[in-house]
Amino acid sequence: MNETTPSSYILGHSASEIRRLVLQAEILKPITARLLREAGIAPGMRVLDVGCGAGDVAMLACEMVGPGGSVVGIDRSVDAIAVAQQRARAAGYSQAVFQAEAIEDFVDETGFDLVIGRYVLVHQTDVVAFVRRAAELVHPGGVVAFHEVSHRHPFASSPVVPLWERVGDWLFTLFRAVAPHHDAADKLFGIYTEAGLPPPSLFSETPVAGGPDAPHHAWIAETIRSLLPKLVQMGLTTEAIAGVDTLEARLREATVAAQSQIIAHAQVCAWARRAG
Repeated sequence: MNETTPSSYILGHSASEIRRLVLQAEILKPITARLLREAGIAPGMRVLDVGCGAGDVAMLACEMVGPGGSVVGIDRSVDAIAVAQQRARAAGYSQAVFQAEAIEDFVDETGFDLVIGRYVLVHQTDVVAFVRRAAELVHPGGVVAFHEVSHRHPFASSPVVPLWERVGDWLFTLFRAVAPHHDAADKLFGIYTEAGLPPPSLFSETPVAGGPDAPHHAWIAETIRSLLPKLVQMGLTTEAIAGVDTLEARLREATVAAQSQIIAHAQVCAWARRAG
């Protein structure tokens, strides 16, 4: 096995998982946009999105590099790449191209100004090798940026919503048990330096929401839907208890009734510039 090859992506690539990625992107977009801005993205740049999934980060990069720039998205999943291509075309991002390819097999003779990855290091068996390979794909002076989710703490709510926190506990326990590097977000500084990059700049933001219109209810319900077979296999819940077909509505009803502020996992972002 190549050292950058991840274990199987535990969320799968079903149609419902693609929908979950789109919901997730709505919530994470402002955080990833901040990362790209702080990393110095600018019009005309050439950007690589590694583990691009349904293409949301690639399309965000398209907005920021403009028509004079270009974005390449790569992902192991042929299904995800097909969705990304379709969505980018529909949105008018003609400067985006997508390839079904793993980063260790990806060859590019031109080089990139910036490489970005979101929620990819958590799934790698060797995160240092993955970041090192990302750094090899940027020009000297180019930027390597990653946005990862921290599994250091479970979900919270105030006032407490037991259902929200129970669902969060399922996800917290599952990812800490099966994700090869569930703690990647909390080790980004060391990962970057071990990969031969300068010490990265870092920041963290936490998604917080409330009220009936918050997309967080649907996001988490669809995450449970994608992970339900593994949650049941691990004995964390049952199909009857999870009730995925009504989970979104129940989460919304419970948080609205409690007038609660719901808190998800912290998001940790890092970027560093490859030595010239």
